[in-house]
Amino acid sequence: MELPVADPGTERGEGPLIQCPYCDSEAMHKLAQILLPGLAAVCVDGTTGDLFRNPSVVAVDLRKEMVDYITQRSDTFIADALIESEANQDGPEAEMPDDPFEIISIFMDDFSSTKRNIIGHVSGWLLSDSRDDKIDDFVQEMEMTKFWPLERREAIAEVLLKNVDLKTKFHCPEKYENEERLADHKEQCSFRPVVCPNDGCRAKVSVRCMKDHDAACLYKVLQCEQGCEKKLLRRDMDRHCVTVCPMRPMKCPFGCDSSFADRDLEKHCAEFLQDHLVKVLKAIHKKRSEEELKEIAQKLEKFDADGKLAKALDARPLTNLVKDLEAKMKG
Repeated sequence: MELPVADPGTERGEGPLIQCPYCDSEAMHKLAQILLPGLAAVCVDGTTGDLFRNPSVVAVDLRKEMVDYITQRSDTFIADALIESEANQDGPEAEMPDDPFEIISIFMDDFSSTKRNIIGHVSGWLLSDSRDDKIDDFVQEMEMTKFWPLERREAIAEVLLKNVDLKTKFHCPEKYENEERLADHKEQCSFRPVVCPNDGCRAKVSVRCMKDHDAACLYKVLQCEQGCEKKLLRRDMDRHCVTVCPMRPMKCPFGCDSSFADRDLEKHCAEFLQDHLVKVLKAIHKKRSEEELKEIAQKLEKFDADGKLAKALDARPLTNLVKDLEAKMKG
């Protein structure tokens, strides 16, 4: 594992270099998202079986303790990594995680283990569905009461991310001698945050991630995937394609083997009226032969002066029309 080297400016006796403050906005958001369920697990495990306490009673104190703990662990992570790396030079090398999300999850698990009561230490409880349900319920409760708003968690996540991101995959490693040079760099930094330009989207994304975000943004306006003239948001695409798109594929409602775009349903019904009439007549006159049914169908078409039969787009209305016409023909 590559570890950071000493600041060359300080080695030469110069003043400390100023580091670029930017980090990956989406990574920071992702890390902030795991803090809430992490706290919920600590609160639930610490009060399970306690008749006089529930998770909400201990949440304030445990939140402060957890933040202090994981921040301190992250702050010493590089030094601890150096010590562990030197200790393992002559022995079996232990693989140290370098993924920031995995590292912070380990810190939270370590903190959680120190707060579990006797029931919480029982392995059966830790793997139970009941535990998962209680954690989910408490997460929802904290979200509803805005107990720990996302922006406050993101501020903590930013510090944690910069402390444990050894490979600088999620934050800018650049350092400069003065504020002027740093300002010039910040205008071009690939980690600088920008607001998504898609109308309705409030996401802040690092410049380097904008292409990937745009490719998945729910507020991106796109042409219909099925080829109709409609332009719509990506988030509405599936519903449009399945429910109202005139180009959505459909099967013949009369049981033909044909498939076609929804907009061509009327054309299909008019073109294959004879076949559809025979199918309907089979249900009405079960003992008639195929030839007799075709003959009746031809008579019905001739008798249908208004062309209503061709406009019936489903079996039920066509059946009703056939019965009415047959009654009139007999009359």
